[in-house]
Amino acid sequence: FCVASYNFADTDGDFQLEHFDNEVQHDQDCGMIEMMVKADNISRTEWPSEEDHGLRMMVSPWSPPPWMKAPTPDDDKGAEHAAEMTGSATPSCLREGTGKSSKYAETWALFFTKFITAYKKLGINMFAVTPQNEPEFPAPWDACAYTPKVENDFIAHHLGPLLRKTHPEVKILMFDHNKDHVSTWGKAILNQSSPASAYVDGTAIHWYAGGMDRLLDGAVGSANMHRFVSKLRSMNVSDDHLILGSEACHCPTTGYAGGDVGVAWARAERYAHAILSDLAAGSNGWIEWNMLLDAIGGPNHLGNLCDSPLLAVPYRAKGAQGVPKTQKWEHAGHPFGLPVGDNFTRDELDARGNPAAFVDKGVIIQPIYFYMGHISRHVRPGSRAVHALVDISSKGRTFRRVGHVGAGGGVNDNARVGMEVTLWPCEGSTRQSWKLNGKGQLQVSGHDWLGKPTTSCIGKSA
Repeated sequence: FCVASYNFADTDGDFQLEHFDNEVQHDQDCGMIEMMVKADNISRTEWPSEEDHGLRMMVSPWSPPPWMKAPTPDDDKGAEHAAEMTGSATPSCLREGTGKSSKYAETWALFFTKFITAYKKLGINMFAVTPQNEPEFPAPWDACAYTPKVENDFIAHHLGPLLRKTHPEVKILMFDHNKDHVSTWGKAILNQSSPASAYVDGTAIHWYAGGMDRLLDGAVGSANMHRFVSKLRSMNVSDDHLILGSEACHCPTTGYAGGDVGVAWARAERYAHAILSDLAAGSNGWIEWNMLLDAIGGPNHLGNLCDSPLLAVPYRAKGAQGVPKTQKWEHAGHPFGLPVGDNFTRDELDARGNPAAFVDKGVIIQPIYFYMGHISRHVRPGSRAVHALVDISSKGRTFRRVGHVGAGGGVNDNARVGMEVTLWPCEGSTRQSWKLNGKGQLQVSGHDWLGKPTTSCIGKSA
């Protein structure tokens, strides 16, 4: 996350970006560049067979500079442009839209190529860009809303031609939002009659549920992935079209802050389920939104606190003295209360799955880290998904011992209204335990992550 909005082209009316910060000084000063270079070097050293590309970096903008944006609903009436990078006008955040004659869209595309050039000079080669993070959401944080047609025009008339000319090696991934509407966007942008399709190399997707029930994040969208892959085939899109999970995280706050070890591990397991489901449906990769945050899931300048595999808790480091629990750059406060994890000793944390050796260094390793690390180590670039279905129902069920009537595998912590249901050969677990109720519904019972008993019904409406 970032502690404040920033950009590299603040001069109003500078359509040639003569005042663009070619040193990307902010990203140097805060240590981002140094960290990326070190990570790239480690990647090339640890996996020499992948030395030709090293760490693959993708860039996704959240908002153009305010002077390029149309006034948002929060701006003064009659304003020429947006006052801030937060929020967005609809259906297009850019002044003059994204048509051929839009000088703002042309300049915004130029911003992309100058940014890529600046990073390349510092030793970081970009693998791909997306035109916009979450284009369907005029969010209260840094945002820029597009419709499929608006993004199609931006790629076709501005970003696509300019990147082909200046950085032809950089791929363009369309969409970059939740799976709910990915097929709709694909139909508009990847159709061979669309001029943008010639420039698009792949599609970026997020794992979130379309509504705001955060306990459904990662539990929906698998069916849409299969629909989208089928749509690509029907439109004769190239087989090398990339599908990349470009953002995922659990919100709100962190497993450590919440203190419930069951929730922390359930979040990690949801990651594994979602990653494997996406790969099985045709995805080519997965990106965790943040690698390292603080104890409560920040810093975040608009209070959107979320989880991450690693947490920085320098005040818990061995020998630490005078280190505040809340750093000066954390603006969110404690909307969910003080971190419960701070109440556990190092040994208690170790027993819960947070290794004490790292607590002594001021780092909490969360369960998410182990799942992300395992899959990342073993599913390397160039891997191929093998479609297979293990069916051992004729020899006994995996989660139910011979002679036992009850379902096995522990409490069902997945039952929740709104969750997608898939049918598989019976493996005897509580996840597949159901009954036919008096309304002709398949009724599934269990608990949500927070321990609340739930009953979800499949079939006729209640």
